[in-house]
Amino acid sequence: MPGMFEFEELLLIAYKKERATSRRLSKLTSLSAHAALMQTLEKSAGTGTLEELVSARHRERAATEQARHHREQERAVARAARKVRPAVRDAVAWHAWFDGSAHPNPGKIGIGGVLEGPDGDVVKISARAGHGDSCEAEYLALIAVLEAAVSRKPAPAKLVIHGDSQVVIEDVLRDEASSAPALSTYAAQARGLIAQLADVRLQWIPRARNTAADALSQHAVRGDTHADARLDAHADTHDRSRTSTTGVSPNVSLNA
Repeated sequence: MPGMFEFEELLLIAYKKERATSRRLSKLTSLSAHAALMQTLEKSAGTGTLEELVSARHRERAATEQARHHREQERAVARAARKVRPAVRDAVAWHAWFDGSAHPNPGKIGIGGVLEGPDGDVVKISARAGHGDSCEAEYLALIAVLEAAVSRKPAPAKLVIHGDSQVVIEDVLRDEASSAPALSTYAAQARGLIAQLADVRLQWIPRARNTAADALSQHAVRGDTHADARLDAHADTHDRSRTSTTGVSPNVSLNA
């Protein structure tokens, strides 16, 4: 008899190509569909065991489902935000935009950010940031713009940070005890940086109004040479009226 895993469970975690291979194997041999699928998956496991493969695939499915749930939440917030008139931008404050990307999810992380002073001083952030999921990528991008703000001399007296990740913005605004356990290290680092600045406000914005930071994060994770052109094309997202900028260009240090 086939082993400990039910046929339905194996079908659930098998990739499309593996299911097709097992069907062909079953037709060409005397193996049952269950046994053929087990044999196919054992081959996919390589030097590992079938149990290890099944466990890894379940974790992969859970991460994918969590990311899908986060996307649905953010789309719901975006739909609600379209009905609300955008707040008037504070002309005397510094403003920052952040965005993080993970390809695949989880996968390689790219972070992007823009820090802009009221006098037209602009710092751009675009960097690889290791491996993780989309929430970690967003948090690392937020931390990067906070580090850039703290490093300014003098530091901004007032900073408004814009991001399209409702999950990260809500998490960092919670008290320490209520933070998501998986994100607690990032939350503590972000709160520590915020404490070094006089007045910091975090504001959720729809993804469509965060295209500059998104382009910089995509540029970092994919090495896309066209990201700078997209950033310039979407400069109106930040309502910039000045053209002279200083600071960090893509693919260099996170700090100004």
